Amino acid sequence: MAKATWEGVVLAESDDTVVVETNHYFPPDSIKQEFFEPSNDHSVCGWKGEASYFHVVVDGKKNENAAWYYPDPKEEAKKIQGRIAFWRGVKVEG
Repeated sequence: MAKATWEGVVLAESDDTVVVETNHYFPPDSIKQEFFEPSNDHSVCGWKGEASYFHVVVDGKKNENAAWYYPDPKEEAKKIQGRIAFWRGVKVEG
């Protein structure tokens, strides 16, 4: 079971993550939506495609662009389509 936490709060928990480049990608239904705000930022990975981001917000504290996902990844990354991964201090165990 993989678990993502920040500021003492569980953001996501699942036994169905996909690990790519040491990052756990959580299924969309495993995240606790109340802690996520859409971001307008994007980045591009050469083999995965364009990533979109979420800000993580816990008790009024915002961790900008701390979660990302690929809504329409390139063919070689289809297994992570729509799944959410974390960085910027979000602790992922599992």
